[in-house]
Amino acid sequence: MPELAKDRVKLLHLHRSDNVAVLAADGRAGDRVALASGGDIVLPCDLVMGHKIAIRAIPAGADVLKYGCPIGYAATDIAVGDHVHLHNLTSRYTVIEDMEAAGQ
Repeated sequence: MPELAKDRVKLLHLHRSDNVAVLAADGRAGDRVALASGGDIVLPCDLVMGHKIAIRAIPAGADVLKYGCPIGYAATDIAVGDHVHLHNLTSRYTVIEDMEAAGQ
């Protein structure tokens, strides 16, 4: 694995099938971040550690994969480098919680 520059923020790609990676430190809009597996992505906005960034294009309706499992689906098309969060991700957990609350 190549050595990463010390001044670059790292993205953690948790599972080989994931289409998102997680910020390992806070980042600012325009920061170039490095995937541990190689490659760079430029942050679209200021983000704190733990937020997700798309490392591949994710079409609307497709699963968003983290830890090798779907955590939800894309509510809109998500481009490489986009912040993946409530504005473009529909959680699968919310649906389950709603069904349980309704007694289904």
